Amino acid sequence: MKTLLGAAALGAFAASAQAADLENVRGGRIGFVLTTLHWATYQTAGAKECPNGFNDGPREQFKILFPEGKRKYTLMETQIARESEGWYPQPDDDHGFAFYEPQTKIGLGLNLDGKVGPNDFTTPDGEPGIDNQLYRALGCVRSYRDGQTANDFFDNQEIQKTPYNRSMFEISGVDSLANDDSVDVTWYRGLDALMTDATGENVVAGGSQRIDARFGKRFIQKMHGKIVDGVLITEPADITFPWATFGLPADELIRGMRMKLKITSTGALGLMGGYADIDMWYNQTMRSESTHHQSYGALSPPSLYKAFLRLADGYPDAKTGKNTAISSALRAGFTQVYILRPDQNVAGEVEGTATQTAKAADQTEIVPVRDAKR
Repeated sequence: MKTLLGAAALGAFAASAQAADLENVRGGRIGFVLTTLHWATYQTAGAKECPNGFNDGPREQFKILFPEGKRKYTLMETQIARESEGWYPQPDDDHGFAFYEPQTKIGLGLNLDGKVGPNDFTTPDGEPGIDNQLYRALGCVRSYRDGQTANDFFDNQEIQKTPYNRSMFEISGVDSLANDDSVDVTWYRGLDALMTDATGENVVAGGSQRIDARFGKRFIQKMHGKIVDGVLITEPADITFPWATFGLPADELIRGMRMKLKITSTGALGLMGGYADIDMWYNQTMRSESTHHQSYGALSPPSLYKAFLRLADGYPDAKTGKNTAISSALRAGFTQVYILRPDQNVAGEVEGTATQTAKAADQTEIVPVRDAKR
């Protein structure tokens, strides 16, 4: 039996659908806080992409360089020498160590240069032109394989539990979370703990986050984008965000970063791609993890740094012409939050008017990345 909806019923249905689409949007704004973050590495069961095996870590390399019983070694020429090489790697000194890269044409990420080149990957879904040279460096390092070793575990844990890592962004000018041809995205660092369910493990939507407009000023950065079929797509911008492990503050700089995230009223999930600044990437790793922790996942920073220099494919130095950044991608997950300006409280944000929101936003200083101290 065919049922015909009248104009009133159709109008009510459309209004209901629009209300569901704009749930948690206040004054044309909706905020999201980072809850999961991993470097995007394509992996198969049995690690078929690493037919030569995995790379050696600090302990394995130490045994090769200083075999037991051959002779007596001094502390200076062993531990201290290797620690120094970790902090000050020499690009031309690899000690003859082999470095294994993934042997696959399949990879995760975004097409950063708008081209399809010989070194590009193709996604599992068949999209060509994927720029992710960082995957070539990390793909056969145990530390960056999901659910297997240190980095995968600690990164996810620290993103949620370390206050320094409270990255969040707000989309403004939102007319629809389904399709919107022009929106602005502003990044902030938050100050508050994440709201979880009773288990304490799962972050739930609806919490609030105050903006750190003082110590986190350098993390206040702007992007522009659009929403297409529920996917947020942003234009390239240099973005610096906090990333600390074991409570040791460090930052990551992604040049020309863009986002491709599936957006709903309660969360966002997808990829962030761009060119990771090599020196800042390496500094973050060295500051956040000791050699002891690097050994858990067989991560040898000196070997990795040399691979970075060889694979770097972006942002050449003006004087030397050598590339200073490497194409990369991050798998990122976010949960919806209400973002509070310095002069607001929870009730003021949820119940506040668009005028209050706009006034508070005008009082928040936006610092371009190029002017922020690294």
